[in-house]
Amino acid sequence: MLSSQTFLFNLDAQLLFNTLLMAAAIFVLFLVMSNLLFNPARKMLKDRQERIAKEISDAKDDKESAAALKAEYESKLKNIDKEAEVILSEARQKALKNEARIIEEAKEEAQRIVKRAKEEALLEKKHAMDDVKQEMIAIASLMAQKVVSASIDTTIQDALVEETLKEMGDSTWLS
Repeated sequence: MLSSQTFLFNLDAQLLFNTLLMAAAIFVLFLVMSNLLFNPARKMLKDRQERIAKEISDAKDDKESAAALKAEYESKLKNIDKEAEVILSEARQKALKNEARIIEEAKEEAQRIVKRAKEEALLEKKHAMDDVKQEMIAIASLMAQKVVSASIDTTIQDALVEETLKEMGDSTWLS
C-alpha cells in the first residue's frame, strides 16, 4: 500500500505532463486566438479610436471655423450700422443738393416769368400809349375841325394837325 506513493492531489508524472501539455495547448490556443480574434478586435478598437480622434479634431476645426464666421458676421453687423449711416448721410447730401438745385431752378423760372411779365407790360403800355395817341389825334382833329370848320378847308386842317404833332413830338406821347 505504501508502495505507490500517494500524493496530496495525486500528483504523478502523467498529471504533470498533461498539465504542461494543456498549458502549452492553452498558450498556443491563446496565440492563435490572439491572431484570429484579439488582433482584429484591437485593430477595430484602434480604428475606432482614430475615427473618434478624427471626429473630435474635425469638430474642433468646425468649432473654430464657426467661431471665426461668428466673429466675421459680428464685425459685419457692426459695419452694417456704419455703412447704413454712410448711405443715409449720402442720401441726405444728395437730397440737399437736389433741394438747392430745385430752388435755384424755381428762382430762375420766377425771374424769367417776371421778366416776361415786364416785357408784356411794356408792350401793353406801348399799345395803350399808341391807342391814347390815336384817340388824342382823333379828338384834336374833331375839335379843330369843329372850331375851324367854317373858315378852313381840309388841306389847311391836315397841315395844322401835322404841325401840332411835330411840335408835341414823340417824347410827349411816350412819357
